[in-house]
Amino acid sequence: MRFITYKEQEYQEEKTGVVVGSQNMVYDLKDLGYTYSSMSELVSNMGEKDLQTLSQQIAELTEKGAITGVPYAEVQKCAPIPVPEQDILCLGINYMAHAEESARYKKEAFNGERPYPVYFSKRVNRAVADGEEIQRHGDIVERLDYESELAVIIGKDAKNVSKEDAYDYVFGYTIINDVSARAIQTRHKQWYFGKSLDGFTPMGPWIVTKDEIPGRPELKICSRVNGELRQNSNTDLLIFDIAYVIHELSQGMTLKAGTIISMGTPAGVGMGFDPPKFLKSGDVVECEIEKIGTLTNVVSQ
Repeated sequence: MRFITYKEQEYQEEKTGVVVGSQNMVYDLKDLGYTYSSMSELVSNMGEKDLQTLSQQIAELTEKGAITGVPYAEVQKCAPIPVPEQDILCLGINYMAHAEESARYKKEAFNGERPYPVYFSKRVNRAVADGEEIQRHGDIVERLDYESELAVIIGKDAKNVSKEDAYDYVFGYTIINDVSARAIQTRHKQWYFGKSLDGFTPMGPWIVTKDEIPGRPELKICSRVNGELRQNSNTDLLIFDIAYVIHELSQGMTLKAGTIISMGTPAGVGMGFDPPKFLKSGDVVECEIEKIGTLTNVVSQ
């Protein structure tokens, strides 16, 4: 299933909805008897049996014409989880080809080995929806970059989870553009500030539940800037996969329900080109992942 956060009109309250069928009709979950106040509450409380029940309910009601939806194109989209309850957990350098281009950009030697994951966190005061602008921050940002990433949404508290059981704790997946200010990122010798400016976390267009993408995701992942293909890879090439990450992180800390883990980006980011291709005002950035969709944003003036 595909879950979204949306508004029917500007200034109205945010709603949690489900997107159904090839026509992408949006149904308010409250009309279906679910009173979740937010996507975070839905993720924390809706189990696999609840998802099956909801799916059957929607099928029966739509067949009878007993519920009315709104076309997806007509709603005002919000990020699926507009205000995450905790910082997003991110992986750096988690595709080998990106590790190579990153080392080349920094003029560092790279021996082709990546024995341990690189973890960092990303502050998100409010995530950016599909169709909204990426803030340029031109007064402090010189080198604005994009990173198309698969994001994992944890569905229940995870502590001391084995690799074999890791996917039992996954609620679903979405797309994140891990927008980065490269000069700030490099200057501070760590990544938190350069990746956490306001408007630096486009997310969406929705959350796809794990039953739509069973097992270990092997999905095409790409990005385009003004229609030009930049990144073009597959999540099968992750150095450290989802099961490894959930297992390792949950050994030392509890991953609370609603935790978002962004799995890293493949090669083809702006800094990887010679000369680099950083973003500028007016650029249209599309991040696409197979079976999830496309997240599209324009860089602000």
